[in-house]
Amino acid sequence: MEQNDVVRSLAALAHSARLQIFRLLVVAGPNGMTPGAIAERLDIPAATLSFHLKEMTHAELVTQERDGRHLIYRASFEHMRTLLDYLTANCCQGLEEAAVACQC
Repeated sequence: MEQNDVVRSLAALAHSARLQIFRLLVVAGPNGMTPGAIAERLDIPAATLSFHLKEMTHAELVTQERDGRHLIYRASFEHMRTLLDYLTANCCQGLEEAAVACQC
């Protein structure tokens, strides 16, 4: 993962509504959710939600799939794992006991 990708992902998550959306999609798992269900669950206006989902899609944190007339959004678990791996790549300078303590 390139540093610019990391910065884009972290910047997208650095907004409370986007963080809530991402966490909700993580809980939803592979089934994902429609924008209507997300908006209802988080009480976010549709236009605002659309903007946030666009930003998160651009940052590759979520994927979008058309299912008939509906759009389904899902958390990108692969991207999330890659981001976490990047952030913890040099955790604890290779000291095993320190890595266990911080669960790296």
